[in-house]
Amino acid sequence: MLIREAGTDDWPAIWPFFHTIVAAGETFTYPADLSEEQGRDWWLLSAPDRTVVAVDDSGAVLGTAKMNPNHMGNASHVASASYMVDPVHTGRGVGRALCAYTMEWARAAGYRAMQFNAVVETNVNAVRLYRSLGFEVLGTLPEGFRHPAKGYVGLHIMYCAL
Repeated sequence: MLIREAGTDDWPAIWPFFHTIVAAGETFTYPADLSEEQGRDWWLLSAPDRTVVAVDDSGAVLGTAKMNPNHMGNASHVASASYMVDPVHTGRGVGRALCAYTMEWARAAGYRAMQFNAVVETNVNAVRLYRSLGFEVLGTLPEGFRHPAKGYVGLHIMYCAL
């Protein structure tokens, strides 16, 4: 698997699984009816922020990540990132590779920590992955997320010192 910079030419490969994940409403705080144009504008970030894709040997997009400061100004030394893996390719280490990549990017860019603001507590695979990479749950906003099948569930704030 290769992780490389994403460009607008990658969007047609990202959009189908991006749309599926967002429309399911189970893991992201994005509106379920997010348009393709809005999704592209929110996901494909400009430098110094970064968006990448993980591709296989044939060049097929397996997943994507975006990384950026979590806050501005005097809190801009804390990074954040978001990840989407094509559901067809789950269980192949794509999410782990993308998360490790974003952590290395953040370290190289001089960030002191990484924070995820809204990890849905029922997204147990993501929570397990992040914990295995050194993240901890700092707190949970009770009933902060309206899951389409499980009702109101918590949103974790997760943190890792870099």
